[in-house]
Amino acid sequence: MLVLGRKPGEYVVIDDKIIVKVVKSEAGDLRLAIDAPKDVPIVRGEVYERNKKLKDETDK
Repeated sequence: MLVLGRKPGEYVVIDDKIIVKVVKSEAGDLRLAIDAPKDVPIVRGEVYERNKKLKDETDK
């Protein structure tokens, strides 16, 4: 896993196709803005884990 420090307004580019930008909300929270092709699924971690758990239970 690559760990990077980024400030609001800075971004990383993945495979020339996906841009992940750090943005700051009015409440002061840091958020990620993700620009990716439509065919690339983007899922929040908690949703990914829940779906993985459900799939693992179904596969048993």
